[in-house]
Amino acid sequence: MYAIVEMAGQQFKVAKDQKVYVHRLQTEEGKKVTFDNVLLLDDGKNVTIGAPAIDGAAVEAKVIKHLRGDKVIVFHKKRRKGYRKKNGHRQSLTEIVIESIVAKGAKKAKAAEPKKAAPKKEAAPKVEAKKAAPKKAAGKADDLKKIEGIGPKIAETLIAAGIATFADLAKTKAEKISEVIADVRGNHVTDTWPAQAKLAADGKWDELKKWQDELDGGKPA
Repeated sequence: MYAIVEMAGQQFKVAKDQKVYVHRLQTEEGKKVTFDNVLLLDDGKNVTIGAPAIDGAAVEAKVIKHLRGDKVIVFHKKRRKGYRKKNGHRQSLTEIVIESIVAKGAKKAKAAEPKKAAPKKEAAPKVEAKKAAPKKAAGKADDLKKIEGIGPKIAETLIAAGIATFADLAKTKAEKISEVIADVRGNHVTDTWPAQAKLAADGKWDELKKWQDELDGGKPA
């Protein structure tokens, strides 16, 4: 009677009283060990094939000793690179002797259940404080620099305050405009800006250009 059984990650054809060298087992010397992953059994009359293992079949063995196998030389070389590396290896083995082959009724060894990791606490999502974005005027802003006396810095300041179009500027009083641009360096005269913006908003560019020729920095020359 013989069996094909998986032991320590390898498949062996074994019979009673046969000595087998397998990869190192954790079982102590002199102790018995059971292998229940039997793939095939032949009792001399019938051949039983597992799917993949035969239920109830097992191979019982006894650990004789732990040892190390013969040295194997591992040599690496790379052509035209000047690379050579030589290593030796001795596999850790266990010598066992097969004591019996059980066809039915063997109890399968219970595999140790892995410990369940404690559920991780989900970190509370970080709430990032949003920086207040500067107010943007709805719609497309006009080029306020076309107004005599308004430069890039003043135009940027007015747009940030919500005065982004010629129509917005035309509706804003000169005093209010002065308050808005108070932090912009320079002496700014805003008296004519609403009127200029009104002409620009109405599309009266020729009239605006003629008037601007008479102005100096937004005030009459």
